[in-house]
Amino acid sequence: MASHGIKDQVAIVGMGCTKFGEHWDKGTDDLLIWSTEDALQSAGIAKDDVDAYWLGTAMSGNSGQTLSRPLGLQKPVTRVENFCATGSEALRNASYAVASGAYDVAMAVGVEKVKDSGYQGLVGASHAPTDGTSRALSAAAMFAMCAPAYGRKYGVSDDQMREVLARISWKNHQNGSVNERAQFRKPVTMETICSAPLMAGGLRVFDCSGVADGSAAAIVVRAEDALQYTDKPLYIKGLAFIAGDATGNADPDYDYTWFPEINMAGKDAYAQAGVTDPRAQIAMAEVHDCFTPAELLIYEDLGFVERGTAWKEVLNGTFDLLGDLPVNPDGGLKSFGHPVGASGLRMFFESWLQLRGEAPPERTIKTAERGLGLVHNLGGYPGEMVSFVGIVGNELG
Repeated sequence: MASHGIKDQVAIVGMGCTKFGEHWDKGTDDLLIWSTEDALQSAGIAKDDVDAYWLGTAMSGNSGQTLSRPLGLQKPVTRVENFCATGSEALRNASYAVASGAYDVAMAVGVEKVKDSGYQGLVGASHAPTDGTSRALSAAAMFAMCAPAYGRKYGVSDDQMREVLARISWKNHQNGSVNERAQFRKPVTMETICSAPLMAGGLRVFDCSGVADGSAAAIVVRAEDALQYTDKPLYIKGLAFIAGDATGNADPDYDYTWFPEINMAGKDAYAQAGVTDPRAQIAMAEVHDCFTPAELLIYEDLGFVERGTAWKEVLNGTFDLLGDLPVNPDGGLKSFGHPVGASGLRMFFESWLQLRGEAPPERTIKTAERGLGLVHNLGGYPGEMVSFVGIVGNELG
């Protein structure tokens, strides 16, 4: 049985987001202070007005003291981690805590500081490199297998697939070029994308998201209290999470053209939110574009289009900033990089701006009147991943 959800029981009343990038002059503490102070200011409260905190980080801290120390807190702080859905997991936990009545005001914070801290990765979770069980393929190689599989299944030639994937990358870099918080602020031409060096399989440099430092934060309260803090809250409509059983790569029927965990999380989130036609009801979506084939498959897994047709919709501009369903209007992981603990909350920050009418004119979507924003994260690889889907709205009901 799927979750019952907490539709319209909790509202986001304040958010903050740092610029993402190579912050050589800032540490984890600086990033946390930056995002939390911005969130507190937007809600018009002080840190002591927050009853409890949830911190999402994969590599930048091992306990709640990662947050309590720089903020000078004597408060409950729970550190969570769930692969690349870590930031969203912090918000999910904070929201359920408020919905339960345990706390009146909670904050979810995500952070990662990796640019001058060695290699990014969940190092502590791996086996010893000599025991024969370590993964032989990189993340890029795993997701690279999705493109030819999709092409063979739906009759898309290699040249067409190259154009489709490049178009996704082009779109996200175009959106990020006008976003002051993005790491990569230059638009990239289709020619440059298609001629960039190969990374794995058919994936090239611009098919892969980068690495960044960053932090984002959200303050949540009971929905009935939201207008005490802001006249434009965002209401939680659905928060769904699926941890797969990691059997896909051993399943002869798994064909690398879809992600079951994403499909299940999407259905659960839609059921909680009362969404029956995502293509028509969702105003915008922030999805986990770690690699361009992932974004292509996510369109179909989340029901934005019929299976086997997403590639045509990409070329038609459906998911562009001014398209029928804008996806990654802030630039996505491609433009921001991927500080694991912060990415999910950074995605919610874009819904915060767009659905409140606060995005700058040069990157304002035309579909905001639909009133619903979707956030999607994945963690892991094709056949073995976790997936989060969240939906927020600017009105009750």
